[in-house]
Amino acid sequence: MGNTVIDIIEGIGKSEDKLLEILIEIQNQETYNYLSKSNIEEVSRYLDISVTKIYGIAEFYSMLSTVKRGKHIIRLCNSTPCYLEDGMHVKKIFEDILGIGVGQTTEDGMFSLEYCSCLGACDQAPAVQIDDAIYGRLDRNKIFDLISTIRRRDLDE
Repeated sequence: MGNTVIDIIEGIGKSEDKLLEILIEIQNQETYNYLSKSNIEEVSRYLDISVTKIYGIAEFYSMLSTVKRGKHIIRLCNSTPCYLEDGMHVKKIFEDILGIGVGQTTEDGMFSLEYCSCLGACDQAPAVQIDDAIYGRLDRNKIFDLISTIRRRDLDE
């Protein structure tokens, strides 16, 4: 992790109303895109908020996770427009290319596949979010190219 939990809290603000922002930043700094038990406990001590409350927030928001995930998070839109535009086929393509199912991470730790309620990209259905970018009107070739491009980019870093 780049910055310590305390550095992150001090940088954002030592206030309970900043908790969601703090948790997102801590997770973004983690190698496995998640909030570890020790990070949650440290936030609890430093902000004087119960561990239970922090876990409740971490479990409520789909962008947060308390389990290790891949370097790149692929969020499959599970809304009605994406479903009607063959979202289940897109899910199957990702599962075939990556060799994992929804809720799993590739063996190399590169990708995790998750559902989300809506990406707000209904005009591009079926859509997915990979890290911070939205991709729409997907087919097998586009998905294969996306995954290949991300793998190549990571090798170049």
